[in-house]
Amino acid sequence: MARKPRGPGIPSATPGEVSPPGAGFQNAAGSSTSGPGATAGAPGAGAGAAGGGAAPPRSGSSGNRQKIIDAFMGLLAVRPIEEIGFADIASRAGLSLAELRDEFNSVLGILAAHIKDIDRKVLADSASDMEDESPRERLFDVLMRRIEALTDYKAAVRSLLRSAQYDPPLALALNSMSVRSMEWMLTAADIDAAGTRGLIRAQGLAVLYSRVLRVWLRDDDEGLARTMAALDRQLANGQRWAGFLDGLCRMHHRLCRRGERFRDRVRPRDERDDAAIAI
Repeated sequence: MARKPRGPGIPSATPGEVSPPGAGFQNAAGSSTSGPGATAGAPGAGAGAAGGGAAPPRSGSSGNRQKIIDAFMGLLAVRPIEEIGFADIASRAGLSLAELRDEFNSVLGILAAHIKDIDRKVLADSASDMEDESPRERLFDVLMRRIEALTDYKAAVRSLLRSAQYDPPLALALNSMSVRSMEWMLTAADIDAAGTRGLIRAQGLAVLYSRVLRVWLRDDDEGLARTMAALDRQLANGQRWAGFLDGLCRMHHRLCRRGERFRDRVRPRDERDDAAIAI
């Protein structure tokens, strides 16, 4: 798929595959585009849900925070996450354990902070030249910008995916982080991510994205031709699931309305009279 050149993108977390991509990719036109819905939890709170988040920031601590994140990602590139401890991170960052504790509550909290930084950078990268494109093209652009910036983290992503294959709790934690991130990516592509349907879209997109990342890990082409082809195929599959999902939602709505009318007809007469008196 042809793609317009973009500014530098940002890396992403990678989930374990949890469910088929039931994420619909449709424009939010007709209903106001909103941020990630309350059903999925407030974006940016993923650290707590995924094993402990960042501690409340202290004045002048941003430098230490970035040192810790960089140290963790550097360690992740050369060893499995299950072998990375607080002492290792503090030593590589040149900080004391007390300074590390001031910033983060857990190792997964550091990873979640890294993902949040990624989301912020992607959202800050304006895509005004994509406004006239289809929802699928906009989403393709957003996700490719993330993948392009993963170059410096390729070894870390490979290590994380490998560990998640043998550690179900880790896979679930990574999936939770990725779903929250994908809510923001959908919103960045001007695709509705609110409510239950938005949560399903985000979950489907997280699975889709993890599959594309596995192709990217084997793609040594500088132009990322295989990766772009894989992303295009996955988005096409997701679009088909979108139609299926929307059909199910419409069917559910119609069945609920028919059920209500049926209950009204079969409800005992005295019960209906009582209801009328109450009104």
